[in-house]
Amino acid sequence: MSVAMLFAVIGVLALAAFVLSRQRALASAKGNARALHSLPNYYGWNGAIWVLLPALAGLVLWLIVQPMVVENRISADLPMELVADDTARALTMADVRRVAGGLDRAVAVGAMTEANTQLLSTGDSDVRARLAEVGVALGSTVSPEVLSAAQDYRAMTAWGAAARSVVILALSLVGLFWGVTRAHKDFRARNSVERVILGLLVAASSIAVLTTAGIIWSMASETYDFFTKYPIQDFFFSLTWSPNFRGNSDLGVIPLLWGTLYISAVSLLVAVPIGLFTAIYLAEYASKPVRNWVKPLIEIIAGIPTVVFGIFALITVGPALRDWFAEPLGLGNSGSSVMTAGIVIGILNVPFISSLSDDIINAVPQSLRDGSYGLGATRSETVRQVILPAALPGIMGAVLMAASRAIGETMIVVMGAGAAAKLSLNPFDAMTTMTVKIVGQLTGDTDFASPETLVAFALGMTLFVITLGLNIFALYIVRKYKEQYE
Repeated sequence: MSVAMLFAVIGVLALAAFVLSRQRALASAKGNARALHSLPNYYGWNGAIWVLLPALAGLVLWLIVQPMVVENRISADLPMELVADDTARALTMADVRRVAGGLDRAVAVGAMTEANTQLLSTGDSDVRARLAEVGVALGSTVSPEVLSAAQDYRAMTAWGAAARSVVILALSLVGLFWGVTRAHKDFRARNSVERVILGLLVAASSIAVLTTAGIIWSMASETYDFFTKYPIQDFFFSLTWSPNFRGNSDLGVIPLLWGTLYISAVSLLVAVPIGLFTAIYLAEYASKPVRNWVKPLIEIIAGIPTVVFGIFALITVGPALRDWFAEPLGLGNSGSSVMTAGIVIGILNVPFISSLSDDIINAVPQSLRDGSYGLGATRSETVRQVILPAALPGIMGAVLMAASRAIGETMIVVMGAGAAAKLSLNPFDAMTTMTVKIVGQLTGDTDFASPETLVAFALGMTLFVITLGLNIFALYIVRKYKEQYE
């Protein structure tokens, strides 16, 4: 039975449990709903929960454990040369899964490769026949060992699916019986249902925490592996970034960190004034018709894909900055530069700052404005001395969001700033960021045991620490000023 069919059956049994539990509770009260401890529907939901929770929990656990058990059993029977290390084992098991899928397929169009033809010339007739079928279907060489493992993989997977169906249905039926038998007028069904709902809410709220912990663990473990292969002092203090997968790499993070901070600073210099002044105008000065037109037009920018901004930087902003500023001032002749990427990322971040700041400014109590006007302050003085300080915590949050977006931007940097990792104060020089190099080190046929690949995780961990520091600083600012205006 497929997983989708199991879900359908579990749903039907849960519905049956709901109806039967509700009816049984009413029957125990002789049809008088007022004699029940809880509302009738609570008894129904309690019965449905006893079907859903055990069955769904068992199904999820089975779907997680079964592939691991099957792959461990299959890999244990493969020849040692095919599973000599983790990389070889992963590649072999990928071939096994691919061939197992091909065995379920009808023979596809295509011709047998020369390698498969050679395999057909020797060996058992059954093996030759299966190799012919799989070879034509997959269009690739299939060894007898992989074919045998694929057949075992299919058999074990089919057996696991059958056992899964039996176990999950048994759990559903036991839960149905238990939920229905507990439906009695004195049973505290509402308390039981609310405990389950509370548990689900706690589990949902824990997902973010567990996700963060998982990200930190995965990054930290790979970063530790990197520093066992590459000196930590060279990574943090070297001024050269020159990866070489043949060895003798120089993987200093300082040039990448400089490019990241430089481009982010330029983008904030563009986004923060424009976004904040736009928010102040829309919240305090613009008429309602103007606000209703301008704000949606600005927010449209947030929906434009970053690759479009990258193209805009590549073919419009970059050449314009080169022709109007860089070449006349003798600062360079390249369209790819820090200034190009920074300006475009700043434009991208304007809606985030303006929209959030506008909402935050509008949330400032009107009593503060009235008090300022009552003391004789002008509108501009009220905005500068009352509204902005009161809204500063929220504005800091908006700026932090823009800074995080700028630090993590990749596509615009690739197309607008280039890929050169170097230290320079010239804003019209081509530079790159840490995120671009993370993508570059993990793209292509890479060896995950080499420091040139593992350095991507060290770069990611460094970015994580930087953004954590930004969050702590923003939290300090928020707490400092929040106490003054509450």
